[in-house]
Amino acid sequence: MNSVISRRNLFKLFTVTGILGILGYSRVVKPQPTIHKWDTLTLPRTLNKRKKVVVIGGGLAGLASAYELSNRGFEVTLLEKSPQLGGKIASWDIKIGEDSFKMEHGFHGFFPQYYNLKSIVNEINIKDNFQSLDYYSVVFKDNKYKPENFRPSHSSFPWNIVDLAISSQNSLHWGINLANPAHWRVFHAITSFKIPNSYYDLDAISVSDWATKGIPQGLFDLYFLPFAKSSLNAPDVLSTGELMQFFHFYFFGNPEGLAFNGTVDDMGTSLVNPIAENIKHNNGKVITEANISKINCIGDRITSIEYYQGNEVSNVAFWVNENLSLKDEQYDYYGAGDELFAVVKDTDKAFSLSCTHQGCIVNKQENGQFLCPCHGAMYDQEGKVINPPAPRNLKIYKVVARENNRVKLINDEAKIASKPKKIEADYFVMATDVNGLKHLFNLIEGESCVQTKTQVESLPLADPFAVGRFWLDKDFDWQHSNFASLSGYKLTDSITLYHRIQREYKEWAQKTGGSVVELHAYCYKEKEFPTQESILATFIEELYEIVPELANAKILHQQLVNQKNFSGYPPNSFKMRPSTETEVKNLMFAGDWVKMPFPCGLMERAISSGLLSANAILYQEGLQRRDLLSVNPSGLLSI
Repeated sequence: MNSVISRRNLFKLFTVTGILGILGYSRVVKPQPTIHKWDTLTLPRTLNKRKKVVVIGGGLAGLASAYELSNRGFEVTLLEKSPQLGGKIASWDIKIGEDSFKMEHGFHGFFPQYYNLKSIVNEINIKDNFQSLDYYSVVFKDNKYKPENFRPSHSSFPWNIVDLAISSQNSLHWGINLANPAHWRVFHAITSFKIPNSYYDLDAISVSDWATKGIPQGLFDLYFLPFAKSSLNAPDVLSTGELMQFFHFYFFGNPEGLAFNGTVDDMGTSLVNPIAENIKHNNGKVITEANISKINCIGDRITSIEYYQGNEVSNVAFWVNENLSLKDEQYDYYGAGDELFAVVKDTDKAFSLSCTHQGCIVNKQENGQFLCPCHGAMYDQEGKVINPPAPRNLKIYKVVARENNRVKLINDEAKIASKPKKIEADYFVMATDVNGLKHLFNLIEGESCVQTKTQVESLPLADPFAVGRFWLDKDFDWQHSNFASLSGYKLTDSITLYHRIQREYKEWAQKTGGSVVELHAYCYKEKEFPTQESILATFIEELYEIVPELANAKILHQQLVNQKNFSGYPPNSFKMRPSTETEVKNLMFAGDWVKMPFPCGLMERAISSGLLSANAILYQEGLQRRDLLSVNPSGLLSI
């Protein structure tokens, strides 16, 4: 009996000693990224025969896919609907008086665990396009909590959390009660993340509902709430399984800390354009303002796509149904979604309401003009451009027939392409946003890929986001990071001091003594802020709350960006989310809406999905797939 007890005690001693050894080792040695090697054999890296690939969508996912494939010898054509590449990180020109600036969809930070994005940056030698922002603050309204400051780390879990507890001025307010079983369940959930297990357990409940089941209030206020919204999804419509993935990637599985880099110039100049130039250097084609008109399939393969470019349009007449939900004394409306048309009453004159910048539907204003809600382009009552960034007037059409509650339209402009351009290819990658993907699938004729179509139709969108950027006639003191998350405000979720980060804004501030501040609402509720006027007014009100010193400053200029195109991750969405490969043998998916095999988020998720789509094509051609990197794919307690 004693020998049995002795062996048990010895086993316990070895177990405890082993755990302590691992913990001690993890304290002094920085963990390395997990390498996802897809091939055990050494295979050829480049093609020895001609193969064509069409990548649809010029955001980060499409750029990554086109980048990898063009480097491997594929003949790549990258098609983008907008005038600029970049998608959600695109940049475009604006003019303010005599000064020109690059405008964006909002500030983007590059976290140190964006390993796959960093690998591309290193490969094309553009590290100097990025700068350290040193640390990252979360600031709470009315000083409900003291600011949290996150800095680089060199330890994995649990030491990164120990370091956070030591450095935080709020650790005594976390509200953890070790005697509360609910708190232990929260701890287990966030330290045992694993794909797909965590989704099976937690995907059916929203973060807001999960919070009522026992999350310590301090932890929720300090970390869960602000970082849940950083996913661009509101807690009431965000899956808890997705939040666990987000927290594992950014916190518990991340040994790098939360300090991050910003770009020296705008995102287009610093990142997008260099990747595009590399694609072209490898004989890839990059075509902007490409509007896909048809996708041709034979059996279970796509054979070709057809598209028009710029202001080229079809000369084929088409029917559109009346939109009875829109009423106006001056116009009748036809169509829906991103194909909406205004017909001047009692005439045969009509025009498209799709903004020529990035395809957003413009809204009629009280003065009769049309405003793009996304980037602020303005058109007059005849559809002519008044304010950029729209590159051209709205497309003009003529009513050639009327029947019941529909009209037949044909383009009425001078430049008409009688036939679209056609591209045949061996492979196709769809790397658009969710709206664009649904539009593409509507162009596929026949009954093929029924399951994939169902998955695409079920893809959700997040609540809309808004960005207000303000040029002011004075600078101000600021005690926090130049990009900081904000918590507790009605609308605003972050603030960025552009005049202390990007080169052209720094130069303007030095010349004028002014400042440029951006406020970002990640996922606001439309019923609370139904108009752009209400969004802008609230931004200005909260700007003065956040920086009281600016209350007597003059706003010299303001820009508003307002869109609803971010991917949603609501409860019960994981199961239906499509993967990289589809039932169409030569069609791959890329985008932040794709089901990923390892933890990643935001820009890293887009980049990684693009590289996965390239890997799927490389595999079919018998070529060596690219090794991908991630944080530890599962939590310490997931065993």
